[in-house]
Amino acid sequence: MEKVIISAALTGAATRKEQNPAVPYTPQEFAEECFKCWKAGAAIVHIHARDPKTGNPTADIRQIRETIDAIRNRCPELIINMSTAIGPGVTAEQRIAPIVAIKPDMASLNTNSMNFALADHKSGKVFIEIIFENTFKMLVDFATTMKENGVKPECEVYDFGGIHNVLLVRKQGIFVEPMHFQLVFGVSGGVPFTPMNMVHMQSLLPEGATWSTCGVGPNQFPAGIMASIMGGHIRVGLEDNTRVLGGKLAEGSWEQVEVAKRIAELAEREIASPAEARKMLNLK
Repeated sequence: MEKVIISAALTGAATRKEQNPAVPYTPQEFAEECFKCWKAGAAIVHIHARDPKTGNPTADIRQIRETIDAIRNRCPELIINMSTAIGPGVTAEQRIAPIVAIKPDMASLNTNSMNFALADHKSGKVFIEIIFENTFKMLVDFATTMKENGVKPECEVYDFGGIHNVLLVRKQGIFVEPMHFQLVFGVSGGVPFTPMNMVHMQSLLPEGATWSTCGVGPNQFPAGIMASIMGGHIRVGLEDNTRVLGGKLAEGSWEQVEVAKRIAELAEREIASPAEARKMLNLK
């Protein structure tokens, strides 16, 4: 099988320093964490920029640009994958604007509207929830804008319906083939991780598509193990999980990258460098 591309998602929209002090807020913190992830084996970093003063996710293009520039200056080889989700309460126009302004290598393309929640899976209690809006119009508009700006979409799939949504609008010719997918497991409101769910999701993907897996919380490393033996790629990072094996608080996303590298090596797959990942994903 081809080499494994490891992605590191550093913050997301929700994880804060109160949960793990290694979550970056400032451009300098992002740059240093990206450097550590690169040295540990990551080829891609997935970025939700933060307001350095509050730690909240930000749609401010100036602050996003400062963060991306700091990463590019510190780690010019890394592939930068920017989020178009950003955070709650951000409009569709605000979500896509940074992609046009900054033109990263890749950007997340969320594929369906859904309940999106923070929940206790032992008690079943839901603490925080939003309606994560991703209409067909947004899917087409965002994909078209990415194509016009030379940005590769990473289709974020939280359940089977998301894949079918992409397959429907794909007929309009809005994607550059082959496509790339991120199969997300364990979000409250999305599909849970099981080996059968991953096999079925992967079976629905278009011919020639590349794919990675993202497991939330305790799903992170089991999903990575499954992907490594199925020919997929692996995403880790504090956006998805604040801990490493044994429940220990992670020292940073870079420590999870080290675990993902070990998982891939146990499956007898080598780790892709950023340059190799660019060729595998047909990036500029």
